[in-house]
Amino acid sequence: MALDYRKCAEEIFSHLGGKDNIISAAHCATRLRLVIADNSKIDTKALEDVEGVQGLFDSNGQLQLIIGTGTVNKVYDEFLDITGLTAATKAEVKAAAASRMPLWKQILKTPGDIFVPILPAIVASGLMMGLVEALPRFIPTFGQSDWYGFLDLVANTAFALLPVLVAISAANVFGGNVYLGAVIGLMMVHPALINAWTVGNYAAGEIPTWQLLFFNVKQVGYQGHVIPVILAVLLMSKLEQWLHKHVPEMIDLFVTPLCTVLVTAFVTFTVIGPVFSVLENWVLSAAQALITVGFGIGSMIMGAIYPFTVVMGLHHMYNVIEAGMISSTGLNTWMPIASAANFAQFGACLAVALKAKNAKTKAVALPSSLSASLGITEPAIFGVNFRYMKPFIAGVIGGAVGSLFAAWAKFGATTYGVTGIPGLLAVNNLPMYILELLISGGLAFVICWFIWKEEGAESGKEEDKVPTVSVIRCSAGTIYQPVEGKVIPREEIPDQTFAEGILGDGVGVEPTKGLVVAPFDCVVTQTPETKHAIGLECNGMELLIHVGVNTVEMNGDGFKLFVQEGDEVKLGQKLIEFDRKKIKAAGYSDTVAVLLTNSYDYEDSISCGVEE
Repeated sequence: MALDYRKCAEEIFSHLGGKDNIISAAHCATRLRLVIADNSKIDTKALEDVEGVQGLFDSNGQLQLIIGTGTVNKVYDEFLDITGLTAATKAEVKAAAASRMPLWKQILKTPGDIFVPILPAIVASGLMMGLVEALPRFIPTFGQSDWYGFLDLVANTAFALLPVLVAISAANVFGGNVYLGAVIGLMMVHPALINAWTVGNYAAGEIPTWQLLFFNVKQVGYQGHVIPVILAVLLMSKLEQWLHKHVPEMIDLFVTPLCTVLVTAFVTFTVIGPVFSVLENWVLSAAQALITVGFGIGSMIMGAIYPFTVVMGLHHMYNVIEAGMISSTGLNTWMPIASAANFAQFGACLAVALKAKNAKTKAVALPSSLSASLGITEPAIFGVNFRYMKPFIAGVIGGAVGSLFAAWAKFGATTYGVTGIPGLLAVNNLPMYILELLISGGLAFVICWFIWKEEGAESGKEEDKVPTVSVIRCSAGTIYQPVEGKVIPREEIPDQTFAEGILGDGVGVEPTKGLVVAPFDCVVTQTPETKHAIGLECNGMELLIHVGVNTVEMNGDGFKLFVQEGDEVKLGQKLIEFDRKKIKAAGYSDTVAVLLTNSYDYEDSISCGVEE
């Protein structure tokens, strides 16, 4: 049955704590992205159970509901219509979410905001570099051909001028003029400067310098550096914004850009560049040491930690390290760690997909695992693994072991931003990389297969327990027990109207769980605002399920309804949740009446009572 977009949107809205709790809403290709004022008002469990929601997670200040390609936009339109909200762009939602994040998280998030937009250029160049370097191994003459020189130029451009790409993206993030940002980036790799990759060929006294005030500045470019570029553009953006506010409009057009570029260039070449290029080299050296320290123990620890940084939305901070590695050495030795961690989450998610019996779990887990195998792990982590936790832990273990192997094997990649199967085109040791994927993904699969069970609280699917005990039988069909508990004769229901059969023949149930499920395949015909009862119809049978006695007086407090009038439901599908403690605290009986309201139509064939 096709998804009811309106119903999906209504159910999502009903669990968000009201319109005032929603700051903004947008959507991407697969997810509904919401910024929430108070997360404590959200009913997360109920949101996970909404039909159409394949998973949810809170990342970077956003509540993100995974709905799916081609569906999320339709649910989003209905959501806006229901809530009265206006459409927000992803950028606006990100800005609203970022403003609510703690300062430390905003700082760690910034590198991701800068590097994610330039990933397509980096990935394309890195994959091409891998191919260009691999072809001469199979075709020796190719290395001396014009095609090799041309393709090598195309592949290396993004990395040779990486500071320019970083500067443009950073200007976007910091709110500066992107063209001024580009000028700063170009300035730092200007051909008049000695290329940073070749400066080692010069003796100490041969490097030309500028004497600027009391600064002795070496005329060396910043190829292979990213942190100095980011800080330079941050200064540029803040200075430009300040000048726009204080320079008269009449001269702002030429005074602000001139002063911005001149001051930024001076501070960059005298302070930011010399200081932070050294610090960046320390960071890269520390990262390299971490990977190899203790026979790969550091690499193993990072492989275990990596999925947790994905959960926190901080994993893009590693892009700074990876970009620096490629720019300085041409080889990204951090990529195998990320790839092992991601492919392990694929293995764990695949185990869930193959082992799960619940149709919705399978429907979410299988495509999510395929996505994870290509390096996009968020659907697998948030929709499946982290939700059930044991698969996530299995992935953590697999990623740690795979990263340890990668450290021993000592291989890397020519790019960053690709892991899993696409990484096959980017690594410099294909057999070792394939073995790493088999180790990390295979180990996670095996561990998850044995430790994860789809039962009880782990699966979180009480409604999957299809009722098997029949309580009402007639010529039109069989009605199964909709509530777990002790079945009692209709006459013992503690309400005179029910007991005397005025509303029809049937039974009562003294519940042991506060859950009502569909007792047959049927259509919902009645859902009162108080949510304490529901009317169903199937093949002419008209059934009333009434939770408690006089519970209409509770005005819906303690009740949660999961369907609406006109819905088609299946045997065992969740209909109502009720709080037995609240009912009893209010002084009412929680006995559930299950009555065939048109039982007079079946007087010759009706039978009520337990029959297993």
